[in-house]
Amino acid sequence: MASMTYIGLDVHKKTVVWCAKTAGGKIKGEGTVAATRAALTKWSRQLDGPWTGAMEATIFTGWIYDHLKPRARELKVAHPLMLRAIAAAKKKNDQVDARMLADLLRCDLLPECHMAPARIRELRRVLRYRNLVVRQAVVMKNRTAGLLMEVGAPYDRARLHRKGYFNDLLGRLDEVPETVKGLLSISRATVQVFEHVQRRLLDGLKHHPDLAERVERLSTIRGVGEVTALTWALEVGEPERFRSIGRAISYCGLCSAQRESAGKETRGPISKQRNRHLQTVLVEAAKIAPQWNESLAAVRERERARGNRNRATLAVARKMVAYLLAVDKSGRAFETRSPETTGG
Repeated sequence: MASMTYIGLDVHKKTVVWCAKTAGGKIKGEGTVAATRAALTKWSRQLDGPWTGAMEATIFTGWIYDHLKPRARELKVAHPLMLRAIAAAKKKNDQVDARMLADLLRCDLLPECHMAPARIRELRRVLRYRNLVVRQAVVMKNRTAGLLMEVGAPYDRARLHRKGYFNDLLGRLDEVPETVKGLLSISRATVQVFEHVQRRLLDGLKHHPDLAERVERLSTIRGVGEVTALTWALEVGEPERFRSIGRAISYCGLCSAQRESAGKETRGPISKQRNRHLQTVLVEAAKIAPQWNESLAAVRERERARGNRNRATLAVARKMVAYLLAVDKSGRAFETRSPETTGG
């Protein structure tokens, strides 16, 4: 039986630097291959015997992972921050990085991160693009208001971006330079394009056969809208990978960093090691969800009584994570249980 080969892959935009080692740490081969599908296919066919690979998570990792995974016995992706902490070295270059990845892999010390299935990553890409479009629309809306303030034109902030009001306002701007009127028209048209695009992308995701049933089930939680449900489903992927609610809360970035030494424990600010896309959506949702959900409203009021509004928002977001995880794992719609039902 052929022995296993452990390969570290240092991935870049145009090249992939690789190093193959035996289980004992002896280098079997190393080099550089072009970061193209044809070149990687040719390279993988030249490898003798079964092999296991590891690479660092970067913007280029996804397609390389999908292309090489069927050709490897196992392919793993390393967490960048944890990898940096484990393998800090004085000398660092692409070849050293590839060797280090191979060593961590063969010694079973690789800080592996979750790699969602390709179909989930494809849909997640669409959702994140939609979020980018929404941010750009907000930028243009703010610029529209800025243009009006620059020329001293009064306007109703609450109605500024309504079609009828905006057209009426534009016709009443007599003392405003024509260049500003032109820029206002361009800004309005750009916002309309962005809103059309984001709605189209959102509708496509909401009705996608892989997501429709799951999003509908998550939306049975009062206060959870389609954007929150979609973000949870696509950013989390498989809910079974979270063994507890605490792990899910940590992944969402809704808890503070913990430091403990010599029996003393301190808590820092909210951890930066999180899924920022999910964190942003959950925090924003937690600000308005209590309006629709009595249980969440009770959590908010209890925390507000302690005197900190931000902590109240985080407490609501954590409770939402508990609800979302429970519904997602059970595969059943959300049900509100009374104290009598739960035996309380």
